[in-house]
Amino acid sequence: MLRKLVPVRPAPVEPSAEQLAHGQLSGQEARRLLRIAFGACIGFTVCKVMNWPYGVFFTVFPILLLGMLPMFNMLIACQFLASVAINVVEIFVLKTFFAHSPVLMTLAVMAIFALHFRFMARASNFLMWTMGVVSLSVMLHFSSYTGTSLTDLVMSTFLGALCAIASAALLYWLIPDKEPVQMPAAPPLNTAQVNHRMLMGAILATASFAAFQVLDLKDSLSAQVATVLVLFPMTLQGTVASAFNRAKGVAFGCALGIGTQVLMYDSIMYLPLVVIALFMCVLITARAHLVERAGSGMGFGSLTTTGILFGQYLQPNSDLLYSAMYRFSSVVVALTVLLLMAFWLDKLLNRFALTRNA
Repeated sequence: MLRKLVPVRPAPVEPSAEQLAHGQLSGQEARRLLRIAFGACIGFTVCKVMNWPYGVFFTVFPILLLGMLPMFNMLIACQFLASVAINVVEIFVLKTFFAHSPVLMTLAVMAIFALHFRFMARASNFLMWTMGVVSLSVMLHFSSYTGTSLTDLVMSTFLGALCAIASAALLYWLIPDKEPVQMPAAPPLNTAQVNHRMLMGAILATASFAAFQVLDLKDSLSAQVATVLVLFPMTLQGTVASAFNRAKGVAFGCALGIGTQVLMYDSIMYLPLVVIALFMCVLITARAHLVERAGSGMGFGSLTTTGILFGQYLQPNSDLLYSAMYRFSSVVVALTVLLLMAFWLDKLLNRFALTRNA
């Protein structure tokens, strides 16, 4: 008796180490790429359809949640939401008790940043404290605007976080990983190294906050965020490398934003077309981030820049060309000043045994 011949589909072959070194994505990374792109588009679309303010939270939060970590579970979701809850308490305390005095406000902000960076250096719930630094910096930036409603700002932050968590859960269900993913282990640090990283991060983040307030740089969100993200290595060498990568990433992201507006022209008023453009731009920048396999590299800088430009500044009646050029120039200036401060601060901290990074 003849049996029916059934064609056998060959199993997918993962790229070799040599192919990965030449910029080819593995199957796991390809699925992660799709999750990042769809997550950013879901948050952006929900924000625009509901006509909610502060679209940067809805676009950038999914990028951070899906782009910073290679996995998602209940613990990560709780840490992400807890970081926003902690930030809400922090921003209300700062605005209620310290807003009347710039000196007290600066000292209070430094104390809060020191707390966040200390837990980050000790690798205790790293995502929660890392996201807290980013969210708090953005909330402080927006709350410095005249006439800003703190309630609207807080609600947008919460809704953006909930949307990011819901979209991440949905996308991990629709596009699951085929094999378990392990989180990289943090290197052990002694007390002096923890103190060094805490003071480096807290002092530089506070200096950035104070500079943007004194110079009244209200429209420089990209520069404000850039000066915070490059601090996450919490060492001079890591900050220098991250700053150079960030500058290149911002330039690439701004070029994509300008190209998008030029190509779309009047079509920018149609939301479905804008969502498609965002999806394509995030695919390009997320792929650059994933092939680097270096955490906060050039690709991650361009990815977050794309999210900020689309989420906050891409409007039918706005000039994205000016916004992109202004953001790139402000980022370069801000990072240059930050690196000079980081160099001298690192030398100063290394003079003392309690803060020596050795």
